[in-house]
Amino acid sequence: MKFINYAMAVASACLALSSPARAEAPPANTIEAVNVAQQGSDVALRIDLKEPLSSLPPGFSVANPAKIALDFQSTANGLGKTSQIFNQGDLRGMNVVQVGDRTRVVLNLVRNMNYKTRLDGKSLYVTLSPIERLTDTAAQRTSRFAEESLVGSKHAVNDVIFRRGKDGEGRIIVDLSDTGTGIDIRQQGANLVVDFMKTTVPDRLRRKLDVTDFATPVTAVETRSIGDNVRMIISPKGLWEHNAYQSDNQFIVEVKQIVEDPNKLVQGAKVGYQGPRVSINYQNGDVRALLRLMAEELNLNAVISETVTGTTTLVLKDVPADQVIDIIFQQKGLDMRKKGNIILIAPRDEIATREKLDFESKQQISELEPIKLEQFQLNYQKATDVARLLAGLPLTGAGAAPAATPGTNVTSQRILSKRGSAVADPQSNIVFINDIPSKLEEIRTFIRSIDTAARQVMIEARIVEALDTFNRALGGKLNFLNGGTNGLGGGVKLGGGTYSTAGQSSNNTVGVNLPAPSTGGTLAFSLFNASLTRILNVELAALESDGIGKVISSPRIITANNVKAKIEDGTEIPYVTANVAGGIATYTVAFKPAKLVLEVTPQITPEGTVKMNLIVKKEEADYTKAVTINGFQNPPIKSSIVETNVVVENGGTVVIGGVFVTDNQNTVDKVPLLGDIPFFGWLFKYKNETATRRELLVFITPRVISDKMRFD
Repeated sequence: MKFINYAMAVASACLALSSPARAEAPPANTIEAVNVAQQGSDVALRIDLKEPLSSLPPGFSVANPAKIALDFQSTANGLGKTSQIFNQGDLRGMNVVQVGDRTRVVLNLVRNMNYKTRLDGKSLYVTLSPIERLTDTAAQRTSRFAEESLVGSKHAVNDVIFRRGKDGEGRIIVDLSDTGTGIDIRQQGANLVVDFMKTTVPDRLRRKLDVTDFATPVTAVETRSIGDNVRMIISPKGLWEHNAYQSDNQFIVEVKQIVEDPNKLVQGAKVGYQGPRVSINYQNGDVRALLRLMAEELNLNAVISETVTGTTTLVLKDVPADQVIDIIFQQKGLDMRKKGNIILIAPRDEIATREKLDFESKQQISELEPIKLEQFQLNYQKATDVARLLAGLPLTGAGAAPAATPGTNVTSQRILSKRGSAVADPQSNIVFINDIPSKLEEIRTFIRSIDTAARQVMIEARIVEALDTFNRALGGKLNFLNGGTNGLGGGVKLGGGTYSTAGQSSNNTVGVNLPAPSTGGTLAFSLFNASLTRILNVELAALESDGIGKVISSPRIITANNVKAKIEDGTEIPYVTANVAGGIATYTVAFKPAKLVLEVTPQITPEGTVKMNLIVKKEEADYTKAVTINGFQNPPIKSSIVETNVVVENGGTVVIGGVFVTDNQNTVDKVPLLGDIPFFGWLFKYKNETATRRELLVFITPRVISDKMRFD
């Protein structure tokens, strides 16, 4: 727990700044003498004054260093000295500071103490009493993470591991020999220090790890031996906070970067107040002096408006300093604006008026500021597209956004100022921008962000026409591959049964899931990891050479990230239509497509996987049901469409099982009359059953390519 730390100079500065700059009248009262006496564990002070006080003086206490301050209004220091040493019990001494007509008495303590005040004639009695030991012990324990449970035994650090968390935090994992290791963790300067009590560390771990390449707030982790203990020094950078916890024999420290929030006095990811804790007994004291003192304890530079006036009374114990400021803001109708470690404190109306005037002046400057011309050479984006984006116009052509829903208005945000303009030269791919300097800087950042090379993805597709024997052969072989201890998991579906194998990895799935024979149609999807894709291709080639499966096509196409790619393969069927006019028939020929279409839009995720929006369409003519017109056959077009979204690892394969078609035919040849006799009729007839099962499978493998296109 962090406590307040301030010096006497702060107290005097607070009094000086809170005093109005005017000629002060002589103080009406004077401190004439101070007497101290120890009464058991308590310490009693008697402050004698020239005139009786009308009310108790306001005061507040500070925990570290332990001090108690009392403010006397319209009172002079008549002691003839500014400091005095007592050394009575827990009272070390006293400092007296007079600024104008005010005098502050600061009691310097050995430890934090409670105090009570009472008036008796011309004297003020102050009684100092110690705080309960339970509170002190609890405060001391807050600095220690874990208490040693095995007294007198030796512990050991077995390993030190550094990892990068999913949110970019640095994670230091310490493997301990047992759970009874005592651990102390504290912030020392710019570093985080962790001490392991009565612990040893092997020579191989006594080193300094440079972890800058992990791109975390931690730059180095040093482990060393200090006597019977082990000390770990963690060196972070920037604005950071830490979190420590222990799980069995592992002690874990997480150091996370803090994103600065200008609306918070104390930065951090934790919810609530986080400032150093203070105890205040402030009776009818000056608001400006208290605000400046709290800002000092938060290491902030405070600029307090002259319009902040008045007094306040606060009696608080163990309260964060930023919460004290918030309480004063609510009482006095104040607000603040923070920039870095400087805060401006003023009434809310005054801050709102200042911001309004500031915005209006900036608007006037932008309308009067001279504009400048700057050219930007684009490397990857089209100059015409960038010019339209800057002007807030929608894109046209390949880069256009999807059409909006009917009935909605789509507007683009204009980046240029009202007086700005952008002209594109398509031949040199340069965009010329004429705008004010502040907008030019914003546009420069915008262009730098979007003018980057798009990553490319090669989509490999293998479209297979499979029979029932193909399903069983492919499923059986992959089930055999998956049946071992290869650390993979998946399932294989053969006919109407499903056989599953469990593995050790939850990220990779292996298996084929082919529909069971039926008279209807079903869909199935399976995922193969990258290591099994090559084996899958070998099995497909082997089954194709055996005549079990038929590969219709194996197209490949390269497209940019988030750009749709489309593959078509097929033919167009002529259709004859007859038109009768005046008893005369005329015939016209039109063509309808019967194609295999694969449409995919890949998206590379931050984890390196590929998310694909897939549309597979298979069209073919069915001449068995064709209609003949003037000697021409007009077959119907059978269409099968699959549309889905899948996420596959780079180099992995997704298997789309399309419509499974089963054709069953039963024919009976018999001798008339004799074949109809019950039971004996089977001697005079023959029954023939034929079944054909066919399925269209699509195997799709995305591969992220960096700079060169390769076809292996």
